Amino acid sequence: MKIAQCWDDGVVDDIRLIEILRRHGAKASFNLSFGLHEENRTCRWKYEGTKEVFQLAKPELRDVYDGFLVANHGFRHAPLARVPLDEGERDVREGRDALEQHFGCPVTGYAYPGGSYNLEAGVLVRDAGHVYARTTHMVDHVFPPTNPMEFHPHCHYKDPLFWEKFEHAKAADDIFYFWGHSYEILTEADWQAFERKISRLSAEPATWVNLPDLFEKPAL
Repeated sequence: MKIAQCWDDGVVDDIRLIEILRRHGAKASFNLSFGLHEENRTCRWKYEGTKEVFQLAKPELRDVYDGFLVANHGFRHAPLARVPLDEGERDVREGRDALEQHFGCPVTGYAYPGGSYNLEAGVLVRDAGHVYARTTHMVDHVFPPTNPMEFHPHCHYKDPLFWEKFEHAKAADDIFYFWGHSYEILTEADWQAFERKISRLSAEPATWVNLPDLFEKPAL
């Protein structure tokens, strides 16, 4: 079987998360909204009303994500199903173009900001050159998706049924696919539990994969 994971929003906690992934040889995609990154680290919100969440500074992005895949999360994180179509299209295209210019590599993955999508959103994401678009809708069987522009994961990384869903995917020889935000890892105990999870996954007879590698070409 294969395992895939992705993480949203380009926050400072990604640094520690990536250190853990490197120790265990795990691959991951990181979904970035390039227009929200400034010259210095910026606190934009508080998670659960208490934890200040800092986005990475633009000048440090290449070093932090070196060796990992970046994907488009919209230039300014526009929720596509809730904004005018032209505004959504601009956010998608500018997000992809900015990431490709900054990182100097193709960007073919997309994650819907806030999980907001509909059929029209999927068409504009596809037409902007993406080969898949991740939702936040969880399903039992993820690959191949009926529509790559509605690529549903198995679960969030904090799902209490995480291992049950993993075993189900393993028995079906499916791709096990999970997602999350690194700022949701709050305590030292949480970080240790996350590393144990990655260690256990890496010890499985499975292969970590990058999401675009699953798709040969954009959907028609």
